[in-house]
Amino acid sequence: MPTPLIPPTPSRLLAEQALSRTAGAPLLSGNAVELLIDAAAHYEAWLAAIRGARQRVLLENYIIRDDEIGRAFRDALVERAQAGVFVAVVVDWIGCFGQSRGAFWTPLRAAGGEVRVYNPPQLGQPFGWISRDHRKLLIVDGVQGFLSGVCISAKWLGDPSRNVPPWRDTGVALRGPAVAELETAFAQSWSEIGVPLRSFAPLSGPPTPAGDISLRLIATQPATAGMYRLDQLIAAMARKTLWLTDAYFVGLVPYVQALVAAARDGVDVRLLVPGSSDIPLVAGMSRSGYRPLLKAGIRVFEWNGSMLHAKTAVADGQWARVGSSNLNIASWLSNRELDVAVEDAGFAGQLAAQYEKDLGNATEIVLAPRRRGNSEKVRSSETRPPRVRHGGGSSGRAAAGALRIANSVGAALTNRRVLGDSTSGPPVIGTLVLVALAFVAFLWPAWIGWPFGAMAAWFALNLSIRSWRARKRRGRESNDDD
Repeated sequence: MPTPLIPPTPSRLLAEQALSRTAGAPLLSGNAVELLIDAAAHYEAWLAAIRGARQRVLLENYIIRDDEIGRAFRDALVERAQAGVFVAVVVDWIGCFGQSRGAFWTPLRAAGGEVRVYNPPQLGQPFGWISRDHRKLLIVDGVQGFLSGVCISAKWLGDPSRNVPPWRDTGVALRGPAVAELETAFAQSWSEIGVPLRSFAPLSGPPTPAGDISLRLIATQPATAGMYRLDQLIAAMARKTLWLTDAYFVGLVPYVQALVAAARDGVDVRLLVPGSSDIPLVAGMSRSGYRPLLKAGIRVFEWNGSMLHAKTAVADGQWARVGSSNLNIASWLSNRELDVAVEDAGFAGQLAAQYEKDLGNATEIVLAPRRRGNSEKVRSSETRPPRVRHGGGSSGRAAAGALRIANSVGAALTNRRVLGDSTSGPPVIGTLVLVALAFVAFLWPAWIGWPFGAMAAWFALNLSIRSWRARKRRGRESNDDD
């Protein structure tokens, strides 16, 4: 006898409505979702899907590099295009700058495939370069879909010859109704650059349920903050746990406040970020924001591997997010991003188990006790002894060095690292930078003047072009009215 369906409660219906409106994405049921961990698993699954394509391959990725991995993908696409399969590729101009050139795609174009580059520099758009296509997606025959944080580059596989481990990254493979939404997201990117995507006849009739997982596919575009609103809402709704992994965390104040409020309300909030980043400047900005998180009781961990590039979240063992969006203003407000929010305890449990496994290769950051006299209170056991002055400075430096060594040994033994009082760091760095700029401006003013002059000329040219285009548009509209 089948189990009777229990109607959703009013509070559940309200939550579903809030999530749908916040994300701008409906809840889709009947999907199968497979978790993909690290690039090797991704590349194997992606290439197998491409090589088995019968009708169409749609690929959109921030970086496709001209190396052994990039060439393997290009060659697989070329083979399918030569076999009569429709192949369409979207890459980002900045993402591929210095990674692959136009000639890299010549064999695919010669085979009948189409390649479009998102948002190259254009006159009349001085700030156009800010918006990037940061998505990583693949759709094959409208049946198989993939989205991830993984780019197509051998860098993600590490370098065994130099003992560099693979980058840590996460993605999903999808089947079911969500694949059609994934294809719609690709079609939007494709039409932004040229003529719209052609329509395709379904290979085997209308989409049928492939599983029992419900999810939302969140395809954000510049100036649409659907993922930001959803991240805020999940931070507000979490009751027990909220575990975050992010590659380039630079949280906006409202989001940090949402995390702080959750932690102070008893939610187990954790943040896993890279210990060493491929963009050191972003890593420094991320570390400068640790203190308010730690003071609120949020646990912060740094990955010990070569690079942590995953972007995931799991809340209360019921909700999980995987995709390309980082927790920063570029992903939230400026880029084209793609994420999947899964409402399934089984999948959330898999992601939570992977999170706990990742913490086994991470170092926890903890606050150092502050000295008396600061506004922050410390326990008596943490009170430091009175400072003793010595005749020279070398002994003080030696003591500081010994303390750093002790902290390093302690971190190695306990997987914890003490975060010292770094509030004076940014002002000191800022002071040094300004002094250096002033020194250069006084001695070599042209070094300062020429860049500013070039910037002014660039903006003047772009503004004049925009003004001319606006006048032409108004002239056409006036003629149409007549």
